[in-house]
Amino acid sequence: MTIILITGGARSGKSKRAETRTRAFPGQPVYIATAEALDDEMQERIAKHRARRGTDWIEREVPLDLVPALVATDGGGARLVDCLTLWLSNLMHAARDWERDVRELAGTLPRLNSPVVFVTNEVGLGIVPDNALARSFRDAAGIMNQIIADVADEVEFVVAGLPMKLK
Repeated sequence: MTIILITGGARSGKSKRAETRTRAFPGQPVYIATAEALDDEMQERIAKHRARRGTDWIEREVPLDLVPALVATDGGGARLVDCLTLWLSNLMHAARDWERDVRELAGTLPRLNSPVVFVTNEVGLGIVPDNALARSFRDAAGIMNQIIADVADEVEFVVAGLPMKLK
């Protein structure tokens, strides 16, 4: 089983790269979406992602319970989770113990059979946010990315649509 983490900034090309990597595995790919279409702008983003992917994906919408979704879809095609930072935001908004959930995810991954490709955002390269909530999210995202990168077989950083292999 292969675990791939693809990170990068906004509009870096990381989702497109993750789709390509996921399709390279045999079987029908599974797209696990952590975003919720709560407004018109997010609905439009989701529609663009769907149009780019095409119709050959099995889709699951999983804003919070990622580990059960990965377990339930194990044994088929590769899974693409897009994205971990939205999942983290959902966990924090729901006042869940995000670090426990991230560690549960990291502990579950080695026991799965089918490949998993994760998309995550690198949010720590800019200026220090001016408010506590944004700083808390930035710090949590950095910790989460480190935890998942540690168990990943491969880690890529995407800039301007170009992947750089980190691990």
